[in-house]
Amino acid sequence: MKLNQFTDLGLRTLIYLTQPQRASPFTISEMAQRLNISKNHLVKVVHFMARMNWVTTTRGKGGGVVLAKAPSEYRLGSVIRQLEEHVDQSHSLVNCDSPYCVLNPVCKLKSLLHDALNVFFDYLEQYTLADAVRNPALLTELQLIDVVRLE
Repeated sequence: MKLNQFTDLGLRTLIYLTQPQRASPFTISEMAQRLNISKNHLVKVVHFMARMNWVTTTRGKGGGVVLAKAPSEYRLGSVIRQLEEHVDQSHSLVNCDSPYCVLNPVCKLKSLLHDALNVFFDYLEQYTLADAVRNPALLTELQLIDVVRLE
């Protein structure tokens, strides 16, 4: 199984936002630059995460994006499932209908893969966003290293 790009960007964004609080929120432009990702893609991801109440966004000068809750309140299984389902509503690893598979009447592969996927999400449910970050303070240091490199 491979996570889709939307999920990958969503997880990177959430991890990035676990940095210790600072005076102003992170802007989408800043995050896109720091994470080396498309600003247009990031706008879509942040919009979805705001609708899910995972992040809080503020417009205008001094505005930006912050986590809506503590990192320990984001269950990875739920987050990944919702990010994946946002892109692929069928949420199936195989498509037996297009083109139609003649083995469909005798094959159980689709249901086995569906069950395995649920085990995957259930396993990740025991972990939180806080568990996925080794040291949030290092994120700030990484930014400083990056700034020095750019100069």
